[in-house]
Amino acid sequence: MTLAAALALSLSACAPLFRQPPPGAPLAEVTARLGKPDAAYPDADGGQVLEYRGQPMGQFQHMARIGPDGRLISYEQVLTSENFARVKVDKWTKDDILRNFGRPAEISRVAFHNYEVWSYRYKEAGVWNSMMNVHFDQQGVVRQMLNGPDPMYDDRFRRR
Repeated sequence: MTLAAALALSLSACAPLFRQPPPGAPLAEVTARLGKPDAAYPDADGGQVLEYRGQPMGQFQHMARIGPDGRLISYEQVLTSENFARVKVDKWTKDDILRNFGRPAEISRVAFHNYEVWSYRYKEAGVWNSMMNVHFDQQGVVRQMLNGPDPMYDDRFRRR
C-alpha cells in the first residue's frame, strides 16, 4: 500500500466526524452530526438558531439556522468582519446579536454611558487577533460597535 493510499484510508475514517450537514438536512441529522447545541434561539420566521460555542477562548462561533420546517438553512462560522458589518447600530437588540453571533467571550460595563459591552474574540479580516465590542444601552439596543486588538494575544496588555 502506498503512503498516499494509507493516508487517504486513515482520513476517510475521520470524514464523518468533520462533515457538516448539508442544507435541507432535518434537525435530527444536524444534531446527530454536530452534537447538542450550546444554546438555541427562536427566530422571527418560526425557525431557530443553534449555537455551537467557540467563545470564550476561541476565535470562532458556529451557528446553524433551522427553518420553520425543521430543516437546516445554513451552518457557518459567524464571527467575521463581514458579519459584524451587518449589525445595525441603534436598531439591533441583544436578541438580534444572540441570534447572529451567540453568547460573547466577555461581558463588561462602560460606566460613563452606563453601557453593557459584549466582547467577541475573532480574526479580523481572517488575520488579526481582535475583539469586537458591542455596546448596549439600558434598553438593550446596540449603540456602538468598536473593535481592537485582543488583549489575550497582544503583548502590550501583558504585565511585565
